[in-house]
Amino acid sequence: MQQQVIIVGGGMVGLSLALMLAKTNIAVKLLEAIQYPQFIEGQDLPYHSSFDARNSALSRRSVQIYQQLGLWEALQQHATPILQVHITEQGSFGKARLVAEQENVESFGQVIENAWLGRVLLTQVRQQPLIELIDGVQVTALTQDAEQVTIQAQRGTEQLEFTTKLLIAADGRDSLCRQALGVGVDEHDYDQVAIVTTVQTSKPHQHVGFERFSPLGPLALLPLPGEYRRSVVWPVKKGTEHEWLGEENDQHFLDALQQTYGDRAGRFERTGKRFCYPLSQVLAHQQAVGRVVIMGNAAHTLHPVAGQGFNLCLRDADVLLRFIRHQLAVSDDIGDASMLKAYEQSRLKDQQRVIKFCDSVVRGFSNNNPVLKVLRNAGLIAFDVIPGVKPLVASYAMGLKA
Repeated sequence: MQQQVIIVGGGMVGLSLALMLAKTNIAVKLLEAIQYPQFIEGQDLPYHSSFDARNSALSRRSVQIYQQLGLWEALQQHATPILQVHITEQGSFGKARLVAEQENVESFGQVIENAWLGRVLLTQVRQQPLIELIDGVQVTALTQDAEQVTIQAQRGTEQLEFTTKLLIAADGRDSLCRQALGVGVDEHDYDQVAIVTTVQTSKPHQHVGFERFSPLGPLALLPLPGEYRRSVVWPVKKGTEHEWLGEENDQHFLDALQQTYGDRAGRFERTGKRFCYPLSQVLAHQQAVGRVVIMGNAAHTLHPVAGQGFNLCLRDADVLLRFIRHQLAVSDDIGDASMLKAYEQSRLKDQQRVIKFCDSVVRGFSNNNPVLKVLRNAGLIAFDVIPGVKPLVASYAMGLKA
C-alpha cells in the first residue's frame, strides 16, 4: 500500500517538501489555510501570504536541491546569481569582500523573488498527480496516538477529518499544529521591522550583493533580474516604519538609501511599493513529537540579516527526506517516532550554528558602543585578510557544510 503524508502549511517550505515526497513516490495531502491565487499570463504576480514582496537568496545547496527536483530550469529564468558580496559599515573603516571566482565557485547563490518562486512551486504541485492540494482549509484540532495522527479541519461550512502515519507541521511562526501539540517556543523580539522593496539604480548591479550596516539598521541590497534592478531589505526600528511607506515617501526613502550607500550603486532612481514585516526570532522547544515533525518557520523563524532562514528550512526538508527514504527501503514505518527524533537530533548542529550566527550579527551590529564598533570593523578587516577564513565562511553560507 502506498504511504501517505499530510503537510499542514502550503508556503514555500510546504510546497517544496510536497514535491520532494512525491518524487519519492509518496502520496501527499497538502492543506493550506489561504486560498491560492490563479495565475494569468501577462498579469502582475498576485501576492499570497507566503509568496510576498520579499526575495530569497538561495544558497548553492538550495539550488542543488531544486536541480535534483528538476525545477531549476524553470526557476533560473527568474533568478540572478550573486558573484560578489561586499560587507561594510557606514562611517567606518572595516570592509570585507567575497568573490566567487576567488573561491572557485560558480556563484554564492541565486536571488529570486518569493512571488516567482511560489508561482513555479505551486504550478508544479498542481501538476503532480501524487499531491492532493486542499486550500482554504483551517485546521481546528490535532490529536495523535501510537498508530496515527488525526486532523480536524474546516473548509467553509464543511467539517473535514484526515488521518495519517506522518504529519508535517509547516504552518508558520504562529503554528496552530505546534500549539495543539503543546510545544512551547523561545521568542525574542528584535524591536525591528523589515522594509522590503525593489529599486532601480543608475549603475548596473553586476551581480554584486551588498550588506551595509547603518545606524538605521542592516541594509541588504541584492541583484535581481534586469541589469539595474535590486532587492532592498532594510530592518529599521519598530515604530518608524510609517516614515518609509507610501508613495508620498518615495523620494525620502530613495534619499535615505543614497545617503547610506553613497555612490556604489550610482543613483537610486526609482522605488517600488514598500512592504514591512516585523522581525523576531522564534525557536520551537521540540521539532519531533510522536508522529509529527515541525518544520519551516514553525520550527525556527530567524532574522533575515544573513539570508539563511529559508535555506536552513530546505536543508531540514532534504535531511528528513533521507530518513524517510531509509524507512521505505527497509519497509518500515515512515512516521516512526524514534526515527523522527533521530532526524531532529541530526539537524541540531546545523540549526544552532545558523541561529547563533544570525542572532550574533544582529546584536553585534545593532550596538553603537564605540569600543564594539572598532572591534567589529577590525573583525571585518581580519575576515578579509586572514588566509582560510573566507573559504570556510563561504562554504557555510552556501549551505555546503551543514
